[in-house]
Amino acid sequence: MAPKDLMIGHPLSSKAHAKHALLYMWKIRKFEDAVEDLFGRGMMHGTMHLSVGQEASPTGVCMALKITDQITSTHRGHGHCIAKGADLTRMIAELLGKEIGYCGGRGGSMHIADVETGNLGANGIVAGGIPIATGAALASKLQKNENVVVSFFGDGALNEGAFHEAANMAAIWKLPVVFVCENNKYGMSNSTEKAFALENLADRGLGYGIPGVTVDGNDVVAVYEAAEQAVQRARNSGGPTLIECVTYRWKGHSRSDKNLYRTKEEIDEWKTKEPIAKFMSLIHEKNLLTQEEMDAVQQQATDEIIAAVNESVKAKAADPAGLEAAVFNAVM
Repeated sequence: MAPKDLMIGHPLSSKAHAKHALLYMWKIRKFEDAVEDLFGRGMMHGTMHLSVGQEASPTGVCMALKITDQITSTHRGHGHCIAKGADLTRMIAELLGKEIGYCGGRGGSMHIADVETGNLGANGIVAGGIPIATGAALASKLQKNENVVVSFFGDGALNEGAFHEAANMAAIWKLPVVFVCENNKYGMSNSTEKAFALENLADRGLGYGIPGVTVDGNDVVAVYEAAEQAVQRARNSGGPTLIECVTYRWKGHSRSDKNLYRTKEEIDEWKTKEPIAKFMSLIHEKNLLTQEEMDAVQQQATDEIIAAVNESVKAKAADPAGLEAAVFNAVM
């Protein structure tokens, strides 16, 4: 079940909504910090893709969704999973290869799924979640259940054939899907300035006859407002929308990325535009939360992450003997 504090609505519509938005952005930030620490201490293996600096995008979008709505995610998908209401302990446990993890410790960082909260899964293939979301939206339309599906993906996915085919199908069939491109300025090490001839990547939507909206992806309010409009359009049989959230990742593409393709000055400049501080300044200005209340929210997120890490570390490791249990074996 989704956590009791999961809610939908405008981040500035009430004190509770402001607290929710701030809490979930802090949860994402603290989760990523914890994962980086665990990896650095040799307790986590494989690789990982952190979304530090991109917290407003998943938080704002998911505050526009019902618990019955669905999402697909990416290799950089921890934030999407958290914002949709995932259990932090089961997430950490999955990354640590523990039995209590969402995929029994077998999926790892790039393949977390949580069907109960509508997360159809992260995907290690660039643009891999876009056709899945489109298929889920087709199912929703055929079942007439009024659910909306959101597909999160990075800027690099816009140049993949999977996006073209899925966007075209969604457009001509008016499927209840919202395409959310998190443009963090780099597809691995390749700048969007070198990969696109467009200034606003959302203009790609025009080629499919669907609205394209570019927003400040570090502004959780702007993200929510764009998402809410797109979700309502999809829910009311208006078809898909392409939202471009312009944001920035502070860390490298993955743990093996030495960041040789960008400067420290560029990273530092984007840190001055970071989403959490921006939202805290806004809700303080609106007198929704005091500094003491905002500090308490940050502490709550920290405490939840620490508890999740402690419980996950003590959990039973996945048994290699059961590795094939979820694999289909065809008998010839």
